[in-house]
Amino acid sequence: MRKVTIVGAGSFGTALATVLDTAGNKVQIWAREPEVVESINTFHKNPAYLTDLELPESIEAYNELEQCLRSQDIIVFATPSHTLREIAARIKPCLDGNEILVTVSKGIENDTFKTMSQILVEVMEGVTYEDNIGVLYGPSHAEEVAMLRPTTVVAAAYSSRTTRIIQETFLTPMFRVYANNDVIGVEIGGSVKNIMAIAAGVIDGAQLGDNAKAALITRGLHEMKRMGSMLGAHPDTFSGLTGMGDLIVTCTSEHSRNRYVGQQIGKGQKLDEIIKSMNMVAEGIKTTKSVHDWAVKNHVEMPITEAVYHVLFDGVNPADALSRLMNRDPKEEVII
Repeated sequence: MRKVTIVGAGSFGTALATVLDTAGNKVQIWAREPEVVESINTFHKNPAYLTDLELPESIEAYNELEQCLRSQDIIVFATPSHTLREIAARIKPCLDGNEILVTVSKGIENDTFKTMSQILVEVMEGVTYEDNIGVLYGPSHAEEVAMLRPTTVVAAAYSSRTTRIIQETFLTPMFRVYANNDVIGVEIGGSVKNIMAIAAGVIDGAQLGDNAKAALITRGLHEMKRMGSMLGAHPDTFSGLTGMGDLIVTCTSEHSRNRYVGQQIGKGQKLDEIIKSMNMVAEGIKTTKSVHDWAVKNHVEMPITEAVYHVLFDGVNPADALSRLMNRDPKEEVII
């Protein structure tokens, strides 16, 4: 049994609390909202996310970060990606440096182009060694994880020891964890797929058909690989769970927030209206900006990402963006 604190009581943090409890760990969860903490401790339910899920009575919730960080073995960051840096900085003074830090947040930071684990490495310098930092990614919608439906994910860290600890800590009969030593590849796949999910949603919302979505998923995988290769990722990673696996589920599932955003855009809604109507974060929106800007800066061709960027941030009509994609100069599928 390990003592684990989950930082963030959103849908995925809440679902992971049940997984970690099932795996035999002592689980604490931190939430910003006092009413969420009170409800979890009193009624064993999260009133904001996964409201039908009954949490194990052994899970304790806290509103003060310091209270749930004492003598913990593992800290799991389940906050939106754009808040990770701020939350990590708040947590840093509470750590003794022996904790394993795991992020399940997916995204690329705007302006710095850093992945989530890279942010942790930077912020925690002087307290936590890089070897104690890792990620848990993969095709794992919170709604299904919470229902204990079969789910398979990937643990990746900067040391094999930390990877093994993450794998062992989360492993249950219905939550299978594979080990991977390609941290950057895992993070690029798990982040870029959210951009492709927005594009897939546009296809669904505009009723453009299965042929278009199959092409989108396939060519989206190429963009993932292209970015990954520039950053030193292993190409085989993108054929795995955090590449093709995550891409398939996020582009096709009704649970995907990013696909939902694209779907509403495909139906004619404006991005601001869509965001206001959602109580959860669609990570692909901010990731689209990061990846687009990174690609421009590094002269990397990522046409789907570019099209999604122009639709989201420049107000380009999705039909016009599609027309530009379909009428690009003829290419070879694979250059050998």
